[in-house]
Amino acid sequence: MSVVSLLGVKVLNNPAAFSDPYNFEITFECLEQLQKDLEWKLTYVGSATSSEHDQELDSLLVGPIPVGVNKFIFEADAPDLKNIPQTEILGVTVILLTCSYDGREFVRVGYYVNNEYDSEELNADPPAKPVIERVRRNVLAEKPRVTRFAIKWDSEESAPAEYPPEQPEADALDDDGDAYGAEEVELENALIKELEDADGQNGEREAGEDHEMDGGENTAGVVEDDVSDVGSEDLEAESSDDEEDDDEEEGGEEDVEMGDDAGAPQQPPHQTEVMAH
Repeated sequence: MSVVSLLGVKVLNNPAAFSDPYNFEITFECLEQLQKDLEWKLTYVGSATSSEHDQELDSLLVGPIPVGVNKFIFEADAPDLKNIPQTEILGVTVILLTCSYDGREFVRVGYYVNNEYDSEELNADPPAKPVIERVRRNVLAEKPRVTRFAIKWDSEESAPAEYPPEQPEADALDDDGDAYGAEEVELENALIKELEDADGQNGEREAGEDHEMDGGENTAGVVEDDVSDVGSEDLEAESSDDEEDDDEEEGGEEDVEMGDDAGAPQQPPHQTEVMAH
């Protein structure tokens, strides 16, 4: 069972200029007193072909954490253009919002981001050298991909099992490896189509979950990384009962859909603004 549960993330300035900072309003619930701070990070994926262009835009320690529902604002700088290949400044990429406790990551939220010019003329005939002042970013913030991981918190009892429980009945089942592969291809194609649809209205690469991620032509690797071979699945915003059942699975990880506003549980009357430092 996770001691800290992410309830919602709002992208506050969206769309925005490429060079504007990112601003998120993050709401989470803490079920028991924690001995240490939470560490939040925002990473920008600078290339679809190599992780060496990934940039950590900012990190933030939040604490001490009171028990209950907490909310804070996370602001991170725009990416450094010197670390992004010039050919990949425009188009679809991904940002990853992660949270760790005592060096152990327990939740990751991935958003697709579409960078394009602010005029149809420039988009139709882009200059050889990108004109950054005219580039605007659009974070597809409606249904990001959220991945949760079981970790050890302050007590040894909270640590996930080292090995999954034995399931002898599973040996009798047919090999479904081919089926998983087919599902991944189907999911990837669906994501690509969604991105194309969103791009036609003002539309955006990798994995995580508060919204439905759309895949561009450079995002296939991202989607495959996020669709786990061990059987993780995407679900539309689940009830709190379902989330509790998932949290009780030992040593596992899960992918669920978290609606930006509608998917978050109804806020209790009291909310605490936690200190970020």
